Amino acid sequence: MTSYVHGYSEREQERLHDQAGTLNELLHHDTRYPAGAQVLEAGCGVGAQTVLLAANSPEAQFTCLDISETSLIQARALAASRGLTNVRFLCGDLYSLPFVENNPQEWAGFDHVFLCFVLEHVAQPEMLLASLSGVLKDGGTLTAIEGDHGSCFFHPETRAARAAWQCLIDAQAGLGGDSLVGRRLFPLLDGSGLAAVQVTRRDVYCDASRPQWMDGFVKKTIIPMVEGVKQTALAQGMIDESTWAQGIRDLHLTGTAPGGTFCYTFFKGVGTKQGCT
Repeated sequence: MTSYVHGYSEREQERLHDQAGTLNELLHHDTRYPAGAQVLEAGCGVGAQTVLLAANSPEAQFTCLDISETSLIQARALAASRGLTNVRFLCGDLYSLPFVENNPQEWAGFDHVFLCFVLEHVAQPEMLLASLSGVLKDGGTLTAIEGDHGSCFFHPETRAARAAWQCLIDAQAGLGGDSLVGRRLFPLLDGSGLAAVQVTRRDVYCDASRPQWMDGFVKKTIIPMVEGVKQTALAQGMIDESTWAQGIRDLHLTGTAPGGTFCYTFFKGVGTKQGCT
C-alpha cells in the first residue's frame, strides 16, 4: 500500500462513514452473498463498508483484513455496536495474506473477495489483484469498486475550484496511487486472470432537487476529501494558499449556490475465477 492520502484523522473517519451511508444503495444494492459463503473484504479500513456488506448478507461469513490496527480497532467496535456476528477482523498485508502464510496446508480459499476504494491507493494494482485472486476458490468472484476523479464535473466551475480539485489527484499520484483508476478497472480485472469480467458505471448527480445527495455526497464526502490534502498541496507547492482558500469556497458553491450541480462516476467490476482445464 502507499501512504493513505486522506490521512487517519477523526474527520476522515467521519467522512468515510458519511460516504458509505450515502452511497450504500448506489454501490451495494446488487452485492449479496449466499448463506455459508466465505467472503474476504480486502482493505476494510474503519469498517464503513463492512457493516453494510455484513448486514446485507447476514448468513455469509466475512473475514475483513486491513494493514492498520488503529483502523481495525474502530471497525471491531462499529461491528459490535451493530450487533454483527458474521465478521472477523485481521491485521495484515494484502500482498502477503496472513492466513495463506500461516496455514498453507489447511487453506481452502474464499468463495468471494470484495474490495472498495483500495486499488486507487496502491502502486501495483495488478500485483494486488493477482494476490487476491490467488485465494479465490474456482468459480468464486472478485468484486472491486473504484471512483475516478477525472469524472468530476460541477457548476459553477471556477479556475480556483479546479486547481484545488487537481491537488487531490496530484497528491495521490505523488504517493504512488492513482485516483483515476476507475477507468482502468476492466483491463485490470481482465488482466488478472479473472473470466467473464463485467464493469458497470454508477453515476452520482446532485442538484437542489436532491438535497440529501448534496449534503451526503458533496458537503460531507467530496469537499472534506479535498480539504484533507491541504497541507500536502501547500507544502509541495501545488497551489498557493489564497487560491486554495478560494477554490474550497467555490467548491462549496456547488452545494449552496442557486443552480449548483455536481457529477461523479464510480465503477463496479466483477470477475470469476476459472479452474485449470
